[in-house]
Parts: sequence; structure tokens; C-alpha cells
Amino acid sequence: QVRLVESGGGLVQPGGSLRLSCAASGGISSMYSMGWYRQAPGQQRELVASISSGITKYGDSVKGRFAISRDNTKSTVYLQMNSLKPEDTAVYYCNAEHVLSHYDYWGQGTQVTVSS
Repeated sequence: QVRLVESGGGLVQPGGSLRLSCAASGGISSMYSMGWYRQAPGQQRELVASISSGITKYGDSVKGRFAISRDNTKSTVYLQMNSLKPEDTAVYYCNAEHVLSHYDYWGQGTQVTVSS
């Protein structure tokens, strides 16, 4: 049973930083692309960043501010978020998608609130 557990969310002031972690268990291997999505109230879930075979992708709104990384030895993916803005406020979800079947798994989400 695949399980994704996010941590690291919280309240931060504009301009601050947070690092999110997603610990995967139950068979996540390098055959899975890992990513972070977010969903703000009343809005659709959107891609924040993804990483697969060392190739990273970012949503336009976070390019240059966020960085995704992956430690396969720990089955963990990270999202370093810098220069946070109020519009980054959302629930952030970890995702694992099999690169061939495209079957995917989701974590339960972690709240990030950027406010003074």
C-alpha cells in the first residue's frame, strides 16, 4: 500500500521560507515521478513542481522561488519555498505518478499560509 505523508507546512510571513517534505512508503521507486500540487480555496488544483529522472518542472508562478529535490535513499521529496507571497497560500499535496501506467497516489495535504 503506497502512502505519502507531507510535513513542514505552517504560517509564514511574506518573504519568508518553508521546506515541505513528503515521505513515501509502500513501493515508490524511481519509476515514479514525484510532484507537489496546491489548491487554494475556490480554485483548481495546480502543479507547483515535479521531478522525474532528475528532470524538474515548475509552475510559472513559482519559477525562481521554489526548488524541488528528491532523496531516493530516503524515499522523500522536498519542496524548498523561498520569497513566499500571500498568493502562495494553499493546501499543498504530494503526488506520485507511475511513469508508464500514469497511476497516481496523493498525500493528505499540508496547509501553507503566507500572511503578516
